Amino acid sequence: MSMFRNAVWFVKGLNEYTKSGYEAAAKHFVAADLEVDLSGRSFMITGANSGLGKATAQEIANRGGTVHMVCRNKGRADAAKQEIVERSKNQNIHVHVVDMSCAKHLWDFAQSFVQSNVLNVLINNAGCMVNQREVTEEGLEKNFATNTLGTYILTTALLPALKKAQDPRVVTVSSGGMLTQKLNGDDLQFEKGTFDGTVAYAQNKRQQVILTERWATQHKDIHWSSMHPGWADTAAVQTSMPSFHAKMVNKLRTEAMGADTIVWLAVSAAAIKQPSGLFFQDRRAVATHLPLAFTASSSQEEDKLVMALQHLALKYKP
Repeated sequence: MSMFRNAVWFVKGLNEYTKSGYEAAAKHFVAADLEVDLSGRSFMITGANSGLGKATAQEIANRGGTVHMVCRNKGRADAAKQEIVERSKNQNIHVHVVDMSCAKHLWDFAQSFVQSNVLNVLINNAGCMVNQREVTEEGLEKNFATNTLGTYILTTALLPALKKAQDPRVVTVSSGGMLTQKLNGDDLQFEKGTFDGTVAYAQNKRQQVILTERWATQHKDIHWSSMHPGWADTAAVQTSMPSFHAKMVNKLRTEAMGADTIVWLAVSAAAIKQPSGLFFQDRRAVATHLPLAFTASSSQEEDKLVMALQHLALKYKP
């Protein structure tokens, strides 16, 4: 079954996730959707110093929004901030040095942030694909800690700041790779069997989609969405998937193409007319499962995921 899913997904990807797929979809975009003034609105973007996160930060800064860049490396973050400010002439760009894989650090940062800030939009963009199993100082598998638990803790901890804001939104950058995976709640940190970083990443991205759906039912005053940016030519793809990048480099999207739907979901009036909790690709809601792939999980399996995350989040909460 996994071979079938992967084959169907790859053919779909060649048609839809590439640069040509974006160009075909973009013929139906409404340009006016992104003609907005974001003055007075506050955006937090994780992983904002490079790739899709930086491209998103630039587009929001260009439109006058206040941007909170959450980044792990201060030097790269400061350099990216300087570039964004120079291009946008927008001084309301702020760097926060946070390691998304460190649960305690995330709690400390978010709890401090909500005391003095209102947040209109959270964009969960930061992610990693570590191809050898690594464990953080807190004893957590690195991909899971960054992609799933980190997203869960930051989002949960920032809810008070979002709920104080007008038109609050949460956008989570998932991946179409999650279509190849059924939730495996019995081994969230990949402690059993042979470790595969690509599978781990796809599992994490499936988990993010499930969390978005759950949050949408629990917090109806916030608009929730997850999305697939397509196959974009970013430094992260070059590093974590070198053979894929080498084979596909001429077909990959630009960072701006990959960021387009993130920006659309974060800023446009059209986006919030869509039901909350959906999964988007190229500005439209798409299915979260491939046909005949049998990747749907039961509510009990999803409950198990949420309970495990709640338990771990509380374990590391100050």
